[in-house]
Amino acid sequence: MTGKLLRGRILSFSRRPQGPGDAGAYVYLEDGGVLIGEQGRIARVADFSEFTGADVAVIDHRPHLITAGFIDPHIHFVQMQVVGSYAGSLLEWLNTYTFIEEQRFADPAHAARIASLFFDELIRHGTTSAAAYCSVHAASAEAFFAEAEKRNMAMFAGKSMMDRNCPDALRDTPRRGYDETKALIEKWHGRGRAQVAITPRFAVTSSHAQMEAIAALAREFPEVPIQTHLSENHDEIAFVGELFPEHEDYTSVYSHYGLLRPKALFGHAIHLSAWEKAMMAETGAVAVSCPTSNLFLGSGLYDLFAADRAGMRSALATDIGGGTSYSMLQTLDAFYKVQQMCQNRLDPLTALYLITRGNAEAMGLADRVGSVAPGKYADLVVLDAAATPAMRVKMERISSLAEEAFLLQTLGDDRAVAETYVAGQPVKSKLAAH
Repeated sequence: MTGKLLRGRILSFSRRPQGPGDAGAYVYLEDGGVLIGEQGRIARVADFSEFTGADVAVIDHRPHLITAGFIDPHIHFVQMQVVGSYAGSLLEWLNTYTFIEEQRFADPAHAARIASLFFDELIRHGTTSAAAYCSVHAASAEAFFAEAEKRNMAMFAGKSMMDRNCPDALRDTPRRGYDETKALIEKWHGRGRAQVAITPRFAVTSSHAQMEAIAALAREFPEVPIQTHLSENHDEIAFVGELFPEHEDYTSVYSHYGLLRPKALFGHAIHLSAWEKAMMAETGAVAVSCPTSNLFLGSGLYDLFAADRAGMRSALATDIGGGTSYSMLQTLDAFYKVQQMCQNRLDPLTALYLITRGNAEAMGLADRVGSVAPGKYADLVVLDAAATPAMRVKMERISSLAEEAFLLQTLGDDRAVAETYVAGQPVKSKLAAH
């Protein structure tokens, strides 16, 4: 037998839990084995005793928990040096910091340097897949995809398209945005583990002509993901109303241009009317909540259970650099608190589902990643719930898997990630070795 065998406690979700006691939504093995075979895919998952006598290298991660790698469906790789910038609201933050910083990505060398640092940071925090925004410069997307290919990571990304309401240095044109995005799709989409996303930044920064060009791309490439922003901030919503007065609401702008579909990721989507929620639900478009960003910029609270009742699909993301942590565990911590403010009780195992299988489903990747199951890529994270002194002393009083999961998402961060695997290869420990 060839390959490697990971040993540890294994947790994998097959669907979203319907409540704290829904053990049928996941598989948990107290002493399990994950056999990794060819091309970095999982060959078998079973109790470790079933692998007795197997001629294979064993990597023993006991007593740690092995889950699918974390997935971040909304993050800006070009905003690494924007994180923690002081501002009172979204539009102030964009104009004062973000648009200035993104101009630096006209330099391919700068883009390549930040791309390398960005992927290092994802790996440290256990994130193995993401949907990323690049700058308006095609070179920034080239740098991103080149780095993702080097690391064999499953990634979505696209060059942002903007032709108004931004600095001149960040403006493309409807034609250039179309041409450069199409060239990226033809070069990178489906190459290795890459997918190119059609990426209008948001309706505020795209003219009617550019929105028509984006609609043409969406029609031409119906299998390609779409990512943009929606209803994050009240001032933003009012501005969209001024720019597109012919449409009843913000979501209708995107609907008019054919951008609502199952692999369309709409960042934030906090302030939606019942009609807008119905449009999202009917088309299968995904609302991506970004709790640390929404709290940091004072944008509002995303009510997960209200979205559920409307039949909407929801995902959960960091939104670096409006977000304040690369950690999906810390993102869960903020999301739990947001749900508390919305009078919702989010159970810990549902929370872990959201950042693994749930986000994989949102991105259309659940057939490849998001669970620890045969045939999937071995994109995995090894979690240590006793990684810090504070966590260790709390673990003395932990008596269930749900309690451990809640501890991880309350006190955990990159220190709780003992190892990250990408396609079966340990990658976090290699970072530490350099």
